[in-house]
Amino acid sequence: MTEIRTPRLILRRWYDDDLAPMADINADPQVMHWIDDGSVRDLDDTAEAIERWEEEWDEEGFGLFAVELLASGEVAGFAGLSVPDFLPEVLPAVAISWRLGSQFWGQGYASEAAHATLEFALQDRGLDRVISVNRVGNDASENVVRKLGMEPERETAHPVHGFPLRVHAIDLTEFHA
Repeated sequence: MTEIRTPRLILRRWYDDDLAPMADINADPQVMHWIDDGSVRDLDDTAEAIERWEEEWDEEGFGLFAVELLASGEVAGFAGLSVPDFLPEVLPAVAISWRLGSQFWGQGYASEAAHATLEFALQDRGLDRVISVNRVGNDASENVVRKLGMEPERETAHPVHGFPLRVHAIDLTEFHA
């Protein structure tokens, strides 16, 4: 089983018990504001998403990790790698993403998890480039992207919802783990 430990987090594959806490995160309008059309997701939507994330692990050899706090064992959300199929213009590409419950914001967890994910991409999966696709105006995600050393590559629009997106990229040969 793939697992990454950081000073405060465990990034790991999904357990059945992770469904309820992740569904709570997906049901929070504050969390979902920047995701797709901003709609919250229910338990069934979250179960389907986790199933897709696990399938991507099996198909691609990477995916979205459950992010667990070492100190408490709480599931704080996810971080990991995926193929951004929704945005064909950037393909072929692997994107890094994260989503944490609002109670975990502002504590550096997203940056810590994202940094560990980039190390995983470079050292364990041999990827040479990773992108990030963020909605323009999501300053918190932009801040994480900057901390990772990712550079703006292009601006585009979401193909379904039309809002502006910013694509950042990092050449992992230049990433400082």
